[in-house]
Amino acid sequence: MEKDVRIGFDVGGTFTDGVIVKGQEILAKTKTLTTEDVTTGIINALDDLLEDSKVEPIEIGMISFGTTHTTNAIIERKNLNKVGIFRLAAPATTAIPPLTGWPEDLIEAIGGNENVFIIRGGSEYDGRDIVPLDEQAIRNACQRLIGTVDSIAITGVFSPMIPDHENKASEIIREELGDIHITLSQNISTISILERENSTILNASVISVMQRSINALKNATERRGINAPLFVVQNDGSVMSSDFAIDYPIFTVASGPAASVRGAVYLSGIKDGVVVDVGGTSTDVGYIVDGFPRESAITVSIGGVKTNIRCPDLLSIALGGGTIIKNKGTEVLAIGPESTGYNLVKLGKSFGGPILTVHDIAVARGGLNEKLDIFDTNFVTHPEKIKELSTELVDHSTEKIKELLEITIDQMKTTPEDIPALIVGGGATTMPKEGVEGTTEIINPNHFEVCGAVGATIAEIGAYAESVADLEIEDREEAINHVIEMAKNNLESAGGLKETAEVIDIEEIPFAYMPGKRQKIRVRVKGKIFN
Repeated sequence: MEKDVRIGFDVGGTFTDGVIVKGQEILAKTKTLTTEDVTTGIINALDDLLEDSKVEPIEIGMISFGTTHTTNAIIERKNLNKVGIFRLAAPATTAIPPLTGWPEDLIEAIGGNENVFIIRGGSEYDGRDIVPLDEQAIRNACQRLIGTVDSIAITGVFSPMIPDHENKASEIIREELGDIHITLSQNISTISILERENSTILNASVISVMQRSINALKNATERRGINAPLFVVQNDGSVMSSDFAIDYPIFTVASGPAASVRGAVYLSGIKDGVVVDVGGTSTDVGYIVDGFPRESAITVSIGGVKTNIRCPDLLSIALGGGTIIKNKGTEVLAIGPESTGYNLVKLGKSFGGPILTVHDIAVARGGLNEKLDIFDTNFVTHPEKIKELSTELVDHSTEKIKELLEITIDQMKTTPEDIPALIVGGGATTMPKEGVEGTTEIINPNHFEVCGAVGATIAEIGAYAESVADLEIEDREEAINHVIEMAKNNLESAGGLKETAEVIDIEEIPFAYMPGKRQKIRVRVKGKIFN
């Protein structure tokens, strides 16, 4: 039997969305409350999907999910690994030690400063050693770490180009500490040692969180008779195998918004434009280029720590279905930033409550005139409260909401031309659709309320690679082809078929501050999943 059924989940702060898909057809969808441990909410959604779709477990060929496991663990400082930190860089870089600028509670949660070691070593950009690697110092540090850490982070100067010292340090640590999780910065992010080191340490701190989550989901699917590979959405909207995700959980911190972008592209067929993902409290706006979210060009802060992790370029605003509208008579004083959140059904005027919200204005102007079959409640239970709202107040509020949308969309654009806007998410129907400046059209694709879960089912693996080339001594085409081959190898490691790899982006950035014609070459590829 051909296994052509796919299941996807998108875990949000309030709801966990799930879909079950066969080919292009969505057989069932669900929205359940997100649980504190996240995993239970996904399992609840899985049970709902299996019951509603009547799909046989043997038909399921793939399960994938976008998750908040790692982000929540870092933000809440819960269940983090104790991390031994090695920087291979002395005598350079000692003025700014590892963990500089980190929040104190996060430092304590991963084991403290006593597990930090700056070791003599590291490389220049051209491959020369800064100094030889001090192997004995690494062994001595390991003796101090025995029994105190369960994960290791190793960062070397210029290691993304010259990985030798990191690789040797990893070998020594395994000899001394045995089977312990080791994260090498060369596999995490680009040059820029401080942000790369931060990213590497954060990755090392959430490995057990991801491992427990994936093991729990695997056990749950096996108990239900499902024998299908598990994949995790990564920050660019593609997926990676669960085994790869355990080693590199930091690549999932923005998987939710990225999955929504991919789902919007899939459901609408539009590959260039803007995606507006509207929730109950906030709205995330992302730009799509060739069907993938545009990457952020600036450092990304995770839990108070600056990183250079690849993440979507997102702009978040305090505008959602539950956003509170402050008014004085027919005059609108402000839209938000406060929100009723999940208490909308208790506090919003549509439900008999005292507070005027964006949802209520949508009901008043006729934007919510029928119930979505995925929700258990009607959009309005007290229509008399809505009829009390004056036409002027509704019109003024709609204009303010539209103005917020227009400003946010304009800030994400790189050209003055109008672009299509895909409005998705549980709060999508609360947004005005007419006369939004800067857009060619406003689209609510089918199944927009579970867009992220749909995005998780798109079976494409993504990977990237980068290197530095000196074009005075290297041929440009050969240098690019070398990085493409590196990216294809990374694609295979992430669970993709190397022969299906397709280059989706080549970026060349000259290093003006280095001698010669040196430049960074960065390549992104996508490919089909290996089953």
